[in-house]
Amino acid sequence: MEVLERIKKQVGENPIILYMKGTPDFPQCGFSARTVQALNACGVEYAYVNIYEDEEVYRALPKFANWPTFPQLYVKGELVGGCDITLDLYQSGELKKMLEEAIGKKQAA
Repeated sequence: MEVLERIKKQVGENPIILYMKGTPDFPQCGFSARTVQALNACGVEYAYVNIYEDEEVYRALPKFANWPTFPQLYVKGELVGGCDITLDLYQSGELKKMLEEAIGKKQAA
């Protein structure tokens, strides 16, 4: 399968997916680590791809989204952004709402 098609499939099949350096248990850069901390603090499950384990994805993802850096967070098929945007959304409370909506979780009143 063509790498861009594979990325499109991953993004389409996972309501929340993070393309990162390393894994959530062992992030391999500070930006990926901070993004994982924000996602984990929201208490929702998410998929991830370690770009170091898939060189095709590592090279093609910046072209796929026209976003040059990692990590890259996608929610409901759309690029949310990288570390700074994710942290801003987390601090404002919007990230948790966005993620819970993506997985169909009802928010407590």
